[in-house]
Amino acid sequence: MSNSTHIQTILNGTINSLKTILPMIIDVKSPSIINEPYEQLEMGVLIGLVGDIKGRIIIDGTPEKFSSLGSAMFGMPLEGAMLESFTGELGNMIAGNLCTYTVQHDLELDITPPTVMVGHTKLYGFKQAFKIPATIEGIGEIIILYTIDDEEDE
Repeated sequence: MSNSTHIQTILNGTINSLKTILPMIIDVKSPSIINEPYEQLEMGVLIGLVGDIKGRIIIDGTPEKFSSLGSAMFGMPLEGAMLESFTGELGNMIAGNLCTYTVQHDLELDITPPTVMVGHTKLYGFKQAFKIPATIEGIGEIIILYTIDDEEDE
């Protein structure tokens, strides 16, 4: 399979994962291509992808949006260490569901443990990235970023 086919499978799988995991209406906008660096302003979770293609998925939002997601999913507002733990687990759920989706489309992927990022962060070290804005009903917009690692040195 070509890299572009892999990328399309991952983008479709990411959208499918969001709609499977989150129990609310989600309006996913068209992806756009961005170059480094990507600036995360408040809070996010990064999960590495390894296998047939290497990259990362970053779910970028605000503490308030992640807390609202936790409240919608589990019936209680989250803050502090519980909010950070939930943010990491949300990333795990979305990325794990993505791996289940991709294997059904002949793309083998595995994920790394989540890294929760709090505060202003600049992300470097990727060839290109796809930015997928998603508006979640009653919560607001989050950004899903899918970065493709530069494999020229392999």
